[in-house]
Amino acid sequence: MQKKSGDSVFANRNFSLLFAGSTISAIGDQFTLVALPWLVLKLTGDPAALGLVLATMALPRAAFMLIGGAVVDRMSPRRVLLGGRGVNALLVSLLAVLVLAGAIQMWMIYVIALGIGLSTAFSYPAGSAILPQLMQPQQLQPANAAIMSMRQLSMIIGPVIAGLLITVGAHDGHNKGVGDSSGLGLAFGIDAVSFLFSLGSLMLIRIHSDYHPKAPVGSVLANVASGIRNIWADLPLRAFILYAAIVSIFVGGPIQVGLPVLAETRLDLGAASLGILMTANAVGMLLGSFLSGFATKRVHGRLGLMILSIDSLVGLALIALALVHSTLGGAVLLACTGLLGGIAQIALVSWIQRRVAPEMMGRTMSVLMFTFMGLGPLSAAIAGSLLRIFSLTALFTGAGLTLTVIALSCMTSPALRSIGSAQTETAAG
Repeated sequence: MQKKSGDSVFANRNFSLLFAGSTISAIGDQFTLVALPWLVLKLTGDPAALGLVLATMALPRAAFMLIGGAVVDRMSPRRVLLGGRGVNALLVSLLAVLVLAGAIQMWMIYVIALGIGLSTAFSYPAGSAILPQLMQPQQLQPANAAIMSMRQLSMIIGPVIAGLLITVGAHDGHNKGVGDSSGLGLAFGIDAVSFLFSLGSLMLIRIHSDYHPKAPVGSVLANVASGIRNIWADLPLRAFILYAAIVSIFVGGPIQVGLPVLAETRLDLGAASLGILMTANAVGMLLGSFLSGFATKRVHGRLGLMILSIDSLVGLALIALALVHSTLGGAVLLACTGLLGGIAQIALVSWIQRRVAPEMMGRTMSVLMFTFMGLGPLSAAIAGSLLRIFSLTALFTGAGLTLTVIALSCMTSPALRSIGSAQTETAAG
């Protein structure tokens, strides 16, 4: 049962269960986020292979994300999330066993990546749609801030430990192709175990749609189409999602591929450097999540202008990252980009959750996630190929310059400028 808006978000038993299980699982996820790109680079030494693995994960996620959102709206998001995370747990467990046994090959990684991409096409929109069913609208911003803070804390703790674990395990493995197999296998194993806590908490949670599911109307594909029409009819929401898609295509991929390559080729601590970079970004995002509410109030409804200003600054930071040759320098820049990103993300997600009707939430969030998690990794495959032709410096400079130019150009868009204004909020109501 939902609590009064004045209560702490943790007074809600269901939210507390979700938060606790997700915290442990999120820490485990960081081990795989560090270990998987490191495993691919150790097996192949080829950034293009890393981009292809990310694309293999992204293709089914992109293809089925909108269907996943429609399924979430037809069913309980809790049950969809339970199934998706269960599949992920099995796949990561298999990856851990194969690495520890010294039997891992690249074709196996592609198959597992394909499976993870398919399962996350359903679990990601379910995870975003469940929160509005747990909380009052007035509690969505603090609840999102709590979830974001937890995720960033996990990104502070997880990558450093994972990087050190992989480094310590270097040369202890018996797989000729992977000198770090012991540490890598253990990292995947830790993530697999962490899923059990998330699955356990989801089994204890109960939400309204568990007992009162909405009667399906039309086919799943018809539901997808209606969701897209609903977004298209909302001018500020449509403008933001189109903007996010463009940014993801031109910037998301180079960052996903570029950071692991930066750590391996320029920095002095190997996998530990990658972990430190990811941790620094997480520290920045944690601070940003705390500052998001304050920043949103200070801009007095001009949320669109705030987001575009933030993105233009992040682009300049990426250009500076092109010149980095030390772990400390990279960590400082990524902490700054994380701070700005944390402010923007909490504000935008809360705005969307307040704006969209609950029965359309799964489809709306699936479209939003498609722009980041579907399109971004696809551009990673292109970025990996570009690194065969261009330098890492050129890749980061191009990505940063593109982001800044796009953000500054979009400041002339009335639809983007109006995001968060009293007029658009009134229209949504």
